Amino acid sequence: MKRMARHSLKPLIDMILIIKDELVNPPTWFTSFRDLTLLCTLRLHVDIVIESEHTDLYYQYLKRRGGMDFVNDFVQPGSEGGLRLDTEFLFNPSIVTDRIVPENTHQLYNRIQFASVA
Repeated sequence: MKRMARHSLKPLIDMILIIKDELVNPPTWFTSFRDLTLLCTLRLHVDIVIESEHTDLYYQYLKRRGGMDFVNDFVQPGSEGGLRLDTEFLFNPSIVTDRIVPENTHQLYNRIQFASVA
């Protein structure tokens, strides 16, 4: 059975959000990272993966801080297709930012939301 969006009859599309590992580190606020992954998982039903060559290092970092609750997996750079949250435009589609902080969390969520509808 397909999931349906609350305010329309359009089925929700399962999407993958690929977050670059650099966006987990400061100057990103960890609570903002967690808020963004929570919103995207619960409201948009996206699978969230972290793109990193240093999987073990980032797994331990996220696990100790409770950041793995809404992260589904880790992938090698360039190995997965989907919407990317990145520090530079390397793949299409990408949303480029230098950090995830309280001031831009809502804007990033909206950009991810509208990119998932397109």
